[in-house]
Amino acid sequence: MIPLSITFVLFATFFLLLLIGSPIAVALGGASVLSYLQLDQNPIKLVQLGFNAIGSFPLMAIPAFIFAGAIMEAAGISKRLVHIAETLSGSFTGGIGASTVVACIFFGAISGSGPATTAAVGMLMIPAMIKHNYGKDYSAALTAASGGLGIIIPPSIPMVIFGISAMGIAAPFEAIAEFGQFQSISISKMFVAGVIPGLIMSISILIYNYFYCKRVKIERSNHAWSLKESVQACKDGIWSLSAPVVILGGIYTGLFTPTESAIVTIFYVLFVGVFIHKELTWKEFTKCIDSTAWLSGRIMLILLTATAFGRLLVENQIPVVIVDALTALTTNPYIIWLLIIGILLFVGMFMETLAAIMILTPVLLPVTYTLGIDPVHFGVVMICALSIGFSTPPLGENLFVASAIAETPFEKITAKVTPIVFIAVLAVIIIAFVPQISLWLPSLFY
Repeated sequence: MIPLSITFVLFATFFLLLLIGSPIAVALGGASVLSYLQLDQNPIKLVQLGFNAIGSFPLMAIPAFIFAGAIMEAAGISKRLVHIAETLSGSFTGGIGASTVVACIFFGAISGSGPATTAAVGMLMIPAMIKHNYGKDYSAALTAASGGLGIIIPPSIPMVIFGISAMGIAAPFEAIAEFGQFQSISISKMFVAGVIPGLIMSISILIYNYFYCKRVKIERSNHAWSLKESVQACKDGIWSLSAPVVILGGIYTGLFTPTESAIVTIFYVLFVGVFIHKELTWKEFTKCIDSTAWLSGRIMLILLTATAFGRLLVENQIPVVIVDALTALTTNPYIIWLLIIGILLFVGMFMETLAAIMILTPVLLPVTYTLGIDPVHFGVVMICALSIGFSTPPLGENLFVASAIAETPFEKITAKVTPIVFIAVLAVIIIAFVPQISLWLPSLFY
């Protein structure tokens, strides 16, 4: 079976199942099973591949970080982080909006999830912005766009998935000997590399928010900035502010791995919720377990089927065909970067981030190998680009969350979020064109 024909079977089945409304896991699994039958292979291989994939130690970080994020909200940690962001914003133009962005950075540094960040911060900040005449549409749009920062600011669940996906597909391209040092991709290094790009994405949204509020003359908060109040808020929320320090400090110093840091985070937020804030009840704790089990199961099912899908791509040398096609078109790295970013933005509009990473990493990573692009840099750019998909229709998970909180139509939020998306795309292009933005911090730590 030549790669072109199996490619048609794989992708045609996949998109057909999506068009008729099948869940992403069913579409990936169905396309993989049909392709295995077409290749005269036993479809049980799908289950074996999936079991090996979701049984890996690094993937334990996913349910752990989801559980930690759920406890954070129940234990009052997210509420205190938002209050700190509010007191720091003061009365300058766009202060409440800036508080929302900063709060998303704080929460994203613990939860690693876009929709979770949007929900936790939005419940507190969207009503506050509406109260200060930001408007329901813009309040929801800004929160949805800022919520996407949750997967860039480490620790990040998509970074864990990318690290696993990249390690799994590096072997077939060992012929590219000069890039042999890229064969092993450290998830800890991915976490470090995401810090500065995450801040750049955040600053781009903050700048847009400032000029938007100035243009539409949104009134400033009457509450002037106070050093005393800011210090008091930080003092009251010291245990909340310490959470990112505990998580990231342990990873960066090598004290524990990303997976171990997720377990440490659970015990930390449990301790704070029960003994310090004393707001975590047994009823809320059981709700956290329920939501974690449901979301983790959904993610693992997608990963199981996406692993088989990606392995089919690699085994049938489909990435090699794509590499040859792109390099035949042009060898200019900037043009290829623009093509890759365009593909990521388009896919992010229609597909969940984790599934997109599992499918596209085997396809696009070999292209970057041939251009000498560090895979850590590529991974950061991929996640930054896909983070925009959280706030772009028709999928736009963050848009739906923010729409429900603000009680405003999805279409109106889409109109307001479009300029923010444009600014974020420019930021992604800058991150792609300047590798040191992603690689400078890892070079210091490693």
